[in-house]
Amino acid sequence: MEAIWPGSSSFSNGHTPYGFYDSDTEFSGSGNHSVDRFSDWAAKRLGYPIVAIEMPTGSFYACYEEAITEYSAQVNQFNIKDNILALQGQETGSGSTKTDLTHRKLTSTLGRNIQLAEQYGTEAGVGGTVAYKTGSITVASGSQEYDLNSLWANVSESGNAIEVRKVFYEGSPAVTRYFDPYAGTGDGSYNMLDSFGWGNNSPAVQFMMMPMYADLLKIQAIEFNDQIRKSAYSFTLVNNKLRIFPNPETTYSLHFHYLVKKDRDTTLQGTTTGVITDFSNAPFNNMTFKDINEVGKQWIKKYGLALCKELLGTIRSKYASLPIPNAETNLDGDTLRAEAATEKETLVTQLREMLEQTSRRALLEADKDEAEFLNEKLAKVPYPIYIG
Repeated sequence: MEAIWPGSSSFSNGHTPYGFYDSDTEFSGSGNHSVDRFSDWAAKRLGYPIVAIEMPTGSFYACYEEAITEYSAQVNQFNIKDNILALQGQETGSGSTKTDLTHRKLTSTLGRNIQLAEQYGTEAGVGGTVAYKTGSITVASGSQEYDLNSLWANVSESGNAIEVRKVFYEGSPAVTRYFDPYAGTGDGSYNMLDSFGWGNNSPAVQFMMMPMYADLLKIQAIEFNDQIRKSAYSFTLVNNKLRIFPNPETTYSLHFHYLVKKDRDTTLQGTTTGVITDFSNAPFNNMTFKDINEVGKQWIKKYGLALCKELLGTIRSKYASLPIPNAETNLDGDTLRAEAATEKETLVTQLREMLEQTSRRALLEADKDEAEFLNEKLAKVPYPIYIG
């Protein structure tokens, strides 16, 4: 190719360094945003034909390709950051089945909330993803203290730390000592049945309607009776060291539920093969150039011009001045490079600010504000009076 811009160019596949968009007709054809149109426009913006542009056609092509990939990278970076919580754990695929999220509609799901709820479920003992295990020790008469780490964890879990979640220390449940209230016995209601004239019926199974809280109060009274009037069974548990009250008088087996701490505390959830784990493997690819809207292509054109200016400045900076008959002329390489750096930074900043204004958080806040403003507006509308 010519070392100086020849005044026109004719693109064909293979003229760009990477060839990301060579087969895209919008890029390689004769449309308004084709690489040849860009080259002609950029050369004229740099001073052609008043001054020679010391850049071959391939350099313009390379700058335009880089501008498109930079736009794609900036938008994809924002989309990954804005959606990474919803994307983690999704399949990436491989080969021909590899997922491409670049132009996919991304919607939030309850998956992450459910995962968090499962962790709370584990702690509350009402579900979750960590298995509760059952263990037991033999309680000896006259011995109150038992080290569950040495008696159970070291033996049954190979020394792995365990966390005891429940000890089955209670006596028989209160409900088993509660006579059926509908049989009319056990709750002092038999005399009431007799006063109603139902006492002579046999068996005494007439239904007397009682509120449910009466049953609950009865069960609670039985439990309080065990705790206050009797020496109810209880225990303390500190660092898996169990102390039983009262002092056992017989030998029996005491059962408990526990979990292995490493099963609960692991941060790895499921397999990490073929799934999105972090920013690095979220499958956002280079955008299809023809699908980028006019706003994006305008940004690409300006950024491409800044890249051309930067490259031309680098070329001209090789020689700060050139000798001419009886004098010398100074080149503007450093000026071009400084201007290009400023323009690139400004364009990237503007793009990022615009993307932030369309983030999920920003859109939800805008939707909230719109709803509040609408309510204020509707509040000023007179309410009709309906007469029925």
